[in-house]
Amino acid sequence: MALPANQQLKIWGIVILVFAVTLWLLGNVMMPFILGGAVAYLLDPMADWLERHGFSRVLATVTITLFGLLIFIVLMVAVIPALVREAADLIDALPEMFQNLQAFVNDRFPDLMDETSTVRRSITRFGTMFADKGAELVEGVVTSALSLLNIFILIIIVPVVAFYLLLDWDRMVANIDDLLPREHAPTIRRLAAQIDRTLSSFIRGQGLVMLILGIFYAAALTVVGLQFGLVVGAIAGFLTFIPYVGAVVGGVMAIGLALFQFWGEWWWIAAVAGIFFLGQFVEGNILTPNLVGSSVGLHPVWLLLALSVFGALFGFVGMLVAVPVSAALGVLARFGVEQYKQGPLYRGPEPEQPETPGQD
Repeated sequence: MALPANQQLKIWGIVILVFAVTLWLLGNVMMPFILGGAVAYLLDPMADWLERHGFSRVLATVTITLFGLLIFIVLMVAVIPALVREAADLIDALPEMFQNLQAFVNDRFPDLMDETSTVRRSITRFGTMFADKGAELVEGVVTSALSLLNIFILIIIVPVVAFYLLLDWDRMVANIDDLLPREHAPTIRRLAAQIDRTLSSFIRGQGLVMLILGIFYAAALTVVGLQFGLVVGAIAGFLTFIPYVGAVVGGVMAIGLALFQFWGEWWWIAAVAGIFFLGQFVEGNILTPNLVGSSVGLHPVWLLLALSVFGALFGFVGMLVAVPVSAALGVLARFGVEQYKQGPLYRGPEPEQPETPGQD
């Protein structure tokens, strides 16, 4: 006999609470395994495709691993050093940029730069902060990044975890399916399939959009000769997963840099602005509709809320699980609305059937 609904809710509530507490207490320890699981999930369709074309699971996993290793080596040799170098140069140039901004405003808007002006005090304060605290800030950021994503985790643990999870992915899914409560297994499978479609549409599709736009912004800004164009393009592409944020942040950074570099040469400033307008047009009308689709179900506000809440509660690990958890919650919420609309709370009591004359 099936357990009453209230007991089932208690049991699943305890399971969810234990999961949340474990994530909160062991977040940094679990991070490489979460990253490895995410990589395995993203690569599983490729392994399945290779299997359908005659590869064994082991050979498919080894092939994907070698291909990923080749891409990693190319990035480490050709791309990442240039990004790091430009980022360091940009950070070193920030104090001088603030001094140039102060001089620019002083020359063209002298009334704003009066000794008692709020604008002057603000610019001076920001310039002093970057001049005095810039090195300390950079050192703190680097130290924090290394404490979260140290080289050992990135290069050793995550690929190993991803390799073994990818190798046994289908077996793990079958074992989890075997543990589902039989009474609710069909419903859970249907919801899991919807969550998988949502995640695959968003993560894989949005990942391609980020890669394409990042390459486009970085290449186009470099071609027009913008200093630090490579790192600005990479930042804009990375932030594209939050709608409009990537274009706004990248556009403000690029146009701000262009104003300093190309002042008086308005065609180059217009060219920088045109790059981001073109990127937004291509993203909204070509890339996102074809690669991500319209049935993902992750509203931008919902995504921002999930990133903020999970980041505040669980730190960097929370941000890693924010997208899949928000996608799952979105599917469950739609399922709950569907059940609500079919229930008596929404539909009201069933109308009484009129008695047929002649019946006792």
